[in-house]
Amino acid sequence: MALQYVEAQRQARPDLADAYADLADLYQRKLWHQLTLKLDHFLQLPAAQTGDTIIQLYNNFISDFETKINLLKLAHFAVIASRQYPDKDAAISFLEGVTTKLRETRERRIDEPVLYVKMQIAAINLEKGDQKECKKLLDEGKSTLDSMTDVDPTVHASFYWISSQYHKARQEFAEFYKNALLYLAYTTVESLSESFKLDLAFDLSLAALLGDNIYNFGELLAHPIINSLIGTKVEWVYHMLQAFNTGNLALYQELCKVHNAALSAQPALVQNERKLLEKINILCLMEIIFTRPSEDRTIPLSVIAERTKLSISDVEYLLMKSLSVHLIEGIIDEVDSTVHVSWVQPRVLGIPQVKALRERLDAWVGKVHTTLLSVEAETPDLETLADSRCVKRLVQ
Repeated sequence: MALQYVEAQRQARPDLADAYADLADLYQRKLWHQLTLKLDHFLQLPAAQTGDTIIQLYNNFISDFETKINLLKLAHFAVIASRQYPDKDAAISFLEGVTTKLRETRERRIDEPVLYVKMQIAAINLEKGDQKECKKLLDEGKSTLDSMTDVDPTVHASFYWISSQYHKARQEFAEFYKNALLYLAYTTVESLSESFKLDLAFDLSLAALLGDNIYNFGELLAHPIINSLIGTKVEWVYHMLQAFNTGNLALYQELCKVHNAALSAQPALVQNERKLLEKINILCLMEIIFTRPSEDRTIPLSVIAERTKLSISDVEYLLMKSLSVHLIEGIIDEVDSTVHVSWVQPRVLGIPQVKALRERLDAWVGKVHTTLLSVEAETPDLETLADSRCVKRLVQ
């Protein structure tokens, strides 16, 4: 029956005739691995994306030998087929049928394919607006994922992508940011379309700016996906990230003026204007501390006030906020109006910051070298003094 279906499609679809012929040939020769690779290629063809082509192929052809091919690949094919269902409930029903068949195979490693399919069911539930069911499947998926070893990257990527979209729908910026970056850790940027990369880079940028307790932008700025913003209408958000990463308050204020219309089009940025100002002031504070030598970490509050354009009382609040979220450790001296900083949270540094750190290391090496020369210059005198004392003891 499977072969008859392919032959019928070869006649009915001249645009896919050669592809169907290859599938029929590999099926007759029972070359399951080669057939899997050919199917993988077939499902990516633009002509196969129309109508219910992939659904029919899965139900009338792939289902005939589904237990003979790699089960994770079978799960991939099922997920692709589910996307052609116009009715979301029908898609979920189809995928649930696939998970039932996967469990009936009694194969040892069915956790990966079942989890991959379940994440697509979670995604469809999210599209339906059923966040509760999506969260339930994500929690179950997290538990399964934590119990597994040597997991295929596509399974990890699927879980973290759906998780990121769940948090995006709930406007939980920090959680979206974390899960989207984990998704990228298991995905090659080259495999993503340009439009997808641009949308994801923009969403990640907004989440970094708005997310609670996100004060390190270096990791995002170092990721190749962020380059998708350059040369587009939303390039301003890239420069905004640069301003925050270096704590450059003046640049941030200038960008707000120049791109006021673009910023106004983002309700989340408008609603969190005060929060953004507080965050860049904190990053400005961290940059002030970072650029000072380690032996000069007692900073007058007036210095911070001048850089942040805040009053002394507001600077004290800023310091207490930074201490409370463990960005810095230190002691505020209200009598002398200073703060002594003993520790700053490590950050992923940009190229300018690395250059500044190198200059400080070079200065430190210079001081060590000067001290060494000084010690060497004093050594003969110390040796002479030691020898004279030894002689004196011998005489006595």
